[in-house]
Amino acid sequence: MASGKKRNRRLPPLLVLLVLVVAAFYFLTDEGEEREDQADPGDEMGIPADAPADGLIPVRLVKTIDGDTIKIRYEGKEQNVRYLLIDTPETNHPRLGKQPFGEQAKERNRELLNGGEVSIEFDIGNRTDKYGRLLAYVYVDGVSIEEKLLEEGLARVAYVYPPNTRHLDRFEKAEKRAKDKGIGIWSIEDYATDRGFDKEKAEEAADGHPTEEKPAERFKNCTELRKVYPDGVKKGHPAYEARMDGDKDGVACEPA
Repeated sequence: MASGKKRNRRLPPLLVLLVLVVAAFYFLTDEGEEREDQADPGDEMGIPADAPADGLIPVRLVKTIDGDTIKIRYEGKEQNVRYLLIDTPETNHPRLGKQPFGEQAKERNRELLNGGEVSIEFDIGNRTDKYGRLLAYVYVDGVSIEEKLLEEGLARVAYVYPPNTRHLDRFEKAEKRAKDKGIGIWSIEDYATDRGFDKEKAEEAADGHPTEEKPAERFKNCTELRKVYPDGVKKGHPAYEARMDGDKDGVACEPA
């Protein structure tokens, strides 16, 4: 005769282990999906496009060669640096000669570089060109020199060779702002092209007047200029005009 008590049936140990493994799998999967959805844009799941490739590397400036090339002391020796993603008019090219706004770009580059601590940033592609020059972005106190030159109408976006395109979007926006204002190289119709700078167009537009005298930034008078540049501007600056340099000392609209 069967007993009235119910038999206590236990699950086999192997089946218990299988249930625990499946439960753990679903728990970890759900938690992982939640973490991915909440990933910080600055972590490995979403590095900002303008984040430094290897960080900024402090260097010592030796000299300014032109608007887009400098000489620095890096890793114990002097090396030339060609700015990535931009091109400025020539100042003394063996074939192209001196191009309009080339001297202004060089002087503005020199002025910016002398304003603080210089550093460079490499992109993820080649670090040198066929001439042995370093290819890098250049900064002064963390401010992009390339972006400044583009925004002031003294450079164009050029020589875009992936994967060295980290700051391309920012640079193109800076270039567009200068284009929209019609300043610097953009003040001469068809001068800046995809192939470089058309000196003949500049000469036609100049109509017998030196193009270099046309400033990239125009101000009606010193009062207006000092609202933007309280200490005045030196010769070579995009806003410099000889008419506002009364004492002819190379500085326009300096405080009295």
